[in-house]
Amino acid sequence: MKKNHFSTAAAVIILVLALVSAIGVRTFMSPCVHDDGSFGSCHWAGQALFGLSFVISAQSVIALVWKDSALRQGLYLSMALTAVFGLLIPGALIKLCSMADMRCRMVMRPAAMILYSLILVLAAAGMLLSGAEKGIRTPSPAEAGDT
Repeated sequence: MKKNHFSTAAAVIILVLALVSAIGVRTFMSPCVHDDGSFGSCHWAGQALFGLSFVISAQSVIALVWKDSALRQGLYLSMALTAVFGLLIPGALIKLCSMADMRCRMVMRPAAMILYSLILVLAAAGMLLSGAEKGIRTPSPAEAGDT
């Protein structure tokens, strides 16, 4: 079955966003480093985001290579759920520094929110379009209750 061009473009853009997140957590959106060289809990939020970036990168590479639309639809669903996890890490799952003017609150968290929100939207669109490639249709809530 021929791949949908938007589905392929979504995988490429998700790959780029995930790599920007991985590089960003180590450079321009890195968490706080205290004056004495120690680090707080926001360091672990950055580490978790770094790891998630590589999980999403691997998923998007597989989605680019694989031709089976059902598998790619599952990969996009997995990317969307991983992006939700990425949205929850800084602040909700792993606490950040308490002061509002700290780097983790001013740079890392907003950047992660933007990147992972974009990944979530693109993964959801890719999931829907991958299903459309083979005629797989997501049932409406009314149809789902008729079983």
